[in-house]
This record gives sequence, structure tokens and C-alpha cells, in this order.
Amino acid sequence: MTETTKTFMNADDVESLIDIMAGKLWSLLNERSIEQPLMVGIRTGGVWLAQRLHRELGLKDPLGTLDISFYRDDFTRIGMNPEVHPSDLPVPMDDRHIILIDDVLHTGRTIRAALNELFDYGRPASIILATLVDRSGRELPIQPDVVGLHPVLEQNQHITLIGPDPLGLVIGTKTNRSSRSDK
Repeated sequence: MTETTKTFMNADDVESLIDIMAGKLWSLLNERSIEQPLMVGIRTGGVWLAQRLHRELGLKDPLGTLDISFYRDDFTRIGMNPEVHPSDLPVPMDDRHIILIDDVLHTGRTIRAALNELFDYGRPASIILATLVDRSGRELPIQPDVVGLHPVLEQNQHITLIGPDPLGLVIGTKTNRSSRSDK
């Protein structure tokens, strides 16, 4: 099995998507009369994206970060030594409106793990989910409120946010290649 990657979007294109997402988030916050949301990014790509959105929206509370490694339902499959970082939620969660940010929504399992961790810290008033990329392949009934891009990918492809500076999107394709030559 080999994998090839190619650039899907460069930094300028990704920054344009972030601008669009910021506008959608402002509209949604105004529609719901939410004045001081707390933004939380999921490590790693979600934090990169959240840093830019947090700055663009001019939010007053510090950015929160989640490392959901121990909350994943596939934790035992990732191996014995995953790179785990502490989560940092700078203010209490109780009765706060949260904007949860992730880079790519695929199966929904990362978001499920993030929600479990958030609720371990308290009971938010509401959670808005924003993702840069929403791709097919959902395994859980989780849908984002704000999305930057809905790419059409083949089953053997995945999309990854690279960064942190500059940000870009790449598509990886896995192919089966025979190890023997039939000439």
C-alpha cells in the first residue's frame, strides 16, 4: 500500500475559506443572540484554524484547546505511545456558548470525543460546530453548523490540513501496488 499526496488548496485559498467561515459564524452568533462565545479548537488542525477565527472574530475570552486522545473510541488501536497534550479550557464551561472548531469532519468520532471531554468540564449552554472541511463518510449523526468546504473525495482519498503557517490542504490517495513485476 502506497500513498501519494497533492496540494488541494494553497494558503491564500484556505485563508479565503476562513474569511467566509468567520462571516458565517458572525451571522449565526447574531441570529442566536450570542454575545460572548468561548472558542475551543481540537488539537491539532482545529487549533490552527481556531487561532485564525478567534483573531478574526475579535473574541475577548482566551482560546481554549482540547486534546481528545483519551476520549477516542479507537484509543487502543492508535498504538501505545500517542502524542498527548493537555487540554486548556481557560474559563468554566457551565452555561457558556461554545464554538467548537475542527479542521476536517469525516466520521464524526473526533467530534463525539470532543463533546464528551467538554461535558466533563461542565454543561455548556450551547455548542456551535464549525469545520473547515466536511467530507462524506459519516458514521455518527453529527453535522456542522458552519463549513468552509464540501469536497467530493473518492473512497481511497483523505484530506488533511497542513500548517500551522501557512495553512494548506492536501489530498492523500492510497493505492494498492503489487510488489512483484509482471512484465
